[in-house]
Amino acid sequence: MKTIYKSLIAAIVLMPTLSSCVEEVFPQGSTVTEGQLGESAEATESLVFGMTSYFNNIGILGRDLSYDWGYGSLMHMRDVMTEQMSIQESGYDWYSSWSQCTYIGPNYASTQFIWNFYTKLVLTTNNAIAAINPETATGQQLCYLGIAYAFRANHYLDMARMYEYLPTDVTSPITPEGNDVTYYTVPIVTQETTEEESRKNYRAKREDMYEFILEDLQHAEEYIQEGTVPSKNQPNLAVVYGLYARLFMWVEDYPNAAKYARLAIDNFSGYPTTQEQWLDLTTGFNSISTPSWMWGSSQIKEDSSVQSRYDNWTSWVSNEALFGYTGLEGGPIMMINKASYDRINNADFRKLSYIAPKGSELSGKEPVIDPSFRTSLPTYSSLKFRPAQGNVSDYLTGAASDYPLMRVEEMYFIEAEAVEHSNPGQGKALLESFMQTYRYSSYTCTSANVIEEIFFQKAIELWGEGQTYFDLKRLGYSVKRNYDGTNFYSLTAINTTGRPAWLNFCFVQTEPNNNEGLRGWNNPDPSDLYDTNL
Repeated sequence: MKTIYKSLIAAIVLMPTLSSCVEEVFPQGSTVTEGQLGESAEATESLVFGMTSYFNNIGILGRDLSYDWGYGSLMHMRDVMTEQMSIQESGYDWYSSWSQCTYIGPNYASTQFIWNFYTKLVLTTNNAIAAINPETATGQQLCYLGIAYAFRANHYLDMARMYEYLPTDVTSPITPEGNDVTYYTVPIVTQETTEEESRKNYRAKREDMYEFILEDLQHAEEYIQEGTVPSKNQPNLAVVYGLYARLFMWVEDYPNAAKYARLAIDNFSGYPTTQEQWLDLTTGFNSISTPSWMWGSSQIKEDSSVQSRYDNWTSWVSNEALFGYTGLEGGPIMMINKASYDRINNADFRKLSYIAPKGSELSGKEPVIDPSFRTSLPTYSSLKFRPAQGNVSDYLTGAASDYPLMRVEEMYFIEAEAVEHSNPGQGKALLESFMQTYRYSSYTCTSANVIEEIFFQKAIELWGEGQTYFDLKRLGYSVKRNYDGTNFYSLTAINTTGRPAWLNFCFVQTEPNNNEGLRGWNNPDPSDLYDTNL
């Protein structure tokens, strides 16, 4: 078992030997040409599965860093930056930098991991796109090409929203060099970008990034329909429409966001998660076969993330997994924010995903794999994500679980919010219809701020799934963690008076060192700019 000390948590200073990701875009020594890849159905299929499997790649920095385990780590990272997720104070918490707003500037390995992982994700998609010639490809190869474009659109949409500078309560958009970085996202690297171009590659403005992602989604929409998407591990047409909806929400094109959210719903064969599925002790939020899951990532026994025991999705998000980090004595247990828990109606079955306060109406009614968890886990601890097969002790079984990348419920909330922006009152009706049909029949929206109510209900729906961060940043809401009775520990009990500065990610310093286009254009370091009063 790894021994972790607080001084090491996600804050290792970058060593000069860490190279820029520019080189990662141009792999050397390849033994297979792009032409050969494009001519072989098996080879192009392997590229598709390579994009899928890379989601769970671990150790890309080549060091013993327990946040370096793939896409799920980025999702968890985003969640601890919100108000809705509290983590028990722990010397094992590798994500404390993001929840405390410390050590997340340009000079840390935590920042390097994020940039390296995303750029390598892009590299896998660029390789696939370059390998398939749409003029000579078979129908199935065109489908694979569409999948690659959808993957790339997803990755750039994530990066654009994470790195784009939006106004905050404590930082200025003007860099020391005098540049205004407001609405600037990330440099774009495609399959056609040369090494010379990469070394002077500027941050794309929001409108340019939007056009780039939109074009990728248009290609994905066209090509995916030419063949068969192998599984839910790859984005299908409904997922492409869901990505359109996310894109349009980002740029606040609400009519199109509503349109494509509805297209995603109508082109998907599943349905929202039922109470039985949500609370299932063996398959609750760990199975891609759940009818509401549009897209997911699967960890299998042979994956290095599972083999590692600790560096995987289940280890960090399942409080019932005794083999993982949350299962360690004094481990970083995930909890819902007390204020959020109190706001959920007791009739809403989603509230049973958390340990209720002793003596409360729901105490003892929470479904748990082992009754002892009701007393061993702190109040408000999450029960949402179960270890695979409900196995809490064997990590080779319990950690071999799936996690959701897109669920159809998200589309209902996107539609409701987008409609409410354009036609006040109609979005409220959509929210009430969804909640009454799928969550609890007595729900009524009584809030004067319907947009905030939709945001809240969506945050509860997608709690722990890495999406709330994007809505929080887009809407510019404040974070309130410091209040009477809070279950945030002192270093994370931060209140802001507007959009938190930590939502604007910094570029790792090695990148502007090697890319002239980024010099003088980094986001301000938000580390340690907030005080706590607990």
